[in-house]
Amino acid sequence: MLKDQLRDFIDSLTERGHVCDDDVAMLQDEILSGGITSRLEVESLLALDRIVTAVEGWGAALTRLVADFVVWKRAPHGAVSNDDALWLATLLEVSGPSPNAMAIAYAILDEAGHVDVALLDFIMRGRQQARLSQIAA
Repeated sequence: MLKDQLRDFIDSLTERGHVCDDDVAMLQDEILSGGITSRLEVESLLALDRIVTAVEGWGAALTRLVADFVVWKRAPHGAVSNDDALWLATLLEVSGPSPNAMAIAYAILDEAGHVDVALLDFIMRGRQQARLSQIAA
């Protein structure tokens, strides 16, 4: 279940179409001050990320929140299980390997002691797509 305050926040930003610095501060300091607590919250924030424009601080905040949830709030702590890696890789792949999606995957790779191959596959596909985009340009 999504917290009412987070749902209202997402609805407001969806309507406005843009995330500003004050929104990032509110998300981190008030709405999710204790971090993300569920997969639904991750899914909702990543869906929001795909449909709004945002200030630079948004990507860093989103990355930190998602990485902290996946690595430290899910069991086993400090590692990313096969189930979580498949779920997250699928979720990050929805709109292709966006800069924020790639930043999240790399942050998790940097922070976790073990990462399942599903997330590594996402990173490799993202790198390959970026390389092909550079060749085509």
